[in-house]
Amino acid sequence: MPCTQSRSPAGVGTQPPLSALSVVFADPFMELLEGKRISWKKLLTFFLFSFIFSFCLFASLRQFRTPKPEGYNSQLSTEQPQAGNGSTAPKSERQLTILLWTWPFGQRFRFSNCSELYDIPNCHFTVNRSWSQKADALIMHHRDVYWDREKLARLPRLPSQRWIWFNLESPSHSPNLGAMNNLFNLTMSYRRDSDIFTPYGELQLLSQPQPFSIPPKTKMVAWVVSNWRPSSHRVKFYEELKKHIPVDVYGRYHLPLSMDMLLRTVSQYNFYLAFENSQHKDYITEKLWRNALSSGTIPVVLGPPRVNYERFLPPDSFIHVDDFASAAELAQYLQELSKDTERYQRYFQWRKWLKPVLANGWSTQLCRACHFLQRTEATYQAVPDLSKWFV
Repeated sequence: MPCTQSRSPAGVGTQPPLSALSVVFADPFMELLEGKRISWKKLLTFFLFSFIFSFCLFASLRQFRTPKPEGYNSQLSTEQPQAGNGSTAPKSERQLTILLWTWPFGQRFRFSNCSELYDIPNCHFTVNRSWSQKADALIMHHRDVYWDREKLARLPRLPSQRWIWFNLESPSHSPNLGAMNNLFNLTMSYRRDSDIFTPYGELQLLSQPQPFSIPPKTKMVAWVVSNWRPSSHRVKFYEELKKHIPVDVYGRYHLPLSMDMLLRTVSQYNFYLAFENSQHKDYITEKLWRNALSSGTIPVVLGPPRVNYERFLPPDSFIHVDDFASAAELAQYLQELSKDTERYQRYFQWRKWLKPVLANGWSTQLCRACHFLQRTEATYQAVPDLSKWFV
């Protein structure tokens, strides 16, 4: 028997009036109270209507229940119930443990107090692998694990534990990416579309405009390079550029320059060649953020396309080699710009409102992971094809 009420044409009543319904439910009780005998027909009718009424009431209430989300896995939730009620505590109330599988490139460092960088509880970082079955997350640096995929795949792991693939190198210097497929839950890199974005630097908006003093310039173009490969695109471009404009090269195979003298030395130059060792999406490194911007010179960039740089920097804060038909044309522009004080200073106007900030070592990057994990619900996902995404 359907539980919904049928609608009848006007003037035709198919439902009993309220008084009739009250008689059906009330009469048997009244007769019992009065000590009268009840006919089997009335009693059967009473129980039948009671059953139908209860069934319809139960069915109508069920539609207001909140269904369990598809794919829900209670083991993946890291929220803990608060004492005294059934609500869940904010995720940020619980300190997380993060296991760093290896020191990146073997470089040891002190873990930062992430609560001082972000408005979150501090995370407990450790390199002790005895935590592998207790940690909320594992961070694995690609260059230190890419050769050992089978061993990693055999490691037991908690259902709620998140494995994070960490890499700051470009795809050209990240071997065996395909071996990492379906092994990790999250990505952590300089790519803006990573789950955890860890750039080499970024711009900080100032609360009010600040004057910027351009360091005195006495030289033309500087370049600091350690990985010198004559066959690389950037070295070939430099070889053409130096035919038309003087370029002072520092590094392992050129003029010596200590790290503590780098910014002071580069600040004397009008321009700095922020040439990346390979061209990939979002791969904009300390060559721009530290060597050029922190020293107060104009970067001449070679890397991803201009439109990619403009996702990180104002369009009038740098010079892109792709804007010129040849190295000779670029050299001519640099010569003219260095002699035109007003045009040269326009490349620094953005500094009134923006300040370049460097990623301060490995520990700062790890705190970005802490911040992400504290603010994000633990739900299952896998990175199926690293080599297809990380190009």
